[in-house]
Amino acid sequence: MSETQGKYLDTFPAWLRSLGDDAEKLSSLLEAEGLPEAARAAVAGGLNYLFKSLDLIPDGIDDIGYLDDAFVLRVAADLAAQEDAGDAGAEHLAAIGGLANDCETIREFLEGDYERLEAYVKGLRKGAARGRAVADILAEPDVLAELLSDVRGFSRSYQSPSFAREEKNLIKLRAFFDAKLPK
Repeated sequence: MSETQGKYLDTFPAWLRSLGDDAEKLSSLLEAEGLPEAARAAVAGGLNYLFKSLDLIPDGIDDIGYLDDAFVLRVAADLAAQEDAGDAGAEHLAAIGGLANDCETIREFLEGDYERLEAYVKGLRKGAARGRAVADILAEPDVLAELLSDVRGFSRSYQSPSFAREEKNLIKLRAFFDAKLPK
């Protein structure tokens, strides 16, 4: 096993363990004052992805089923952090800096497929889950409140799946992204 593969086999289980907390951390941005609409849309799209019935990797797949969710939240955080938030929003975006910085690991892992993942996450801004479109989340307080409630419920009930420290999990993970991300 290479040193790089060992890094992923150590990092990805940590991301699975923190997924509920990461979702809550991101959700706080949706209520933050002073964030640009594009940053809020990136975050809303990423959070809404948690509730898609058909996501890139089905949640029930042993070991890797929630890793696509962890990857999407990190890419959404990175997209939000790329927006010019000015002084008012910079402090809020700093709170998700760790998630955004994790995208470097995703870039290394996915190599050429990272751009496809980033394009997919950008596309989530136009998507919907559980009947909630991102535009409605941003424009309608009751729809936002429903999403935030769902995120809190997810965070409380989420139980990190096991992740065997086996190279085959990395192979399966790459294969899912290669097969499912739009070309």
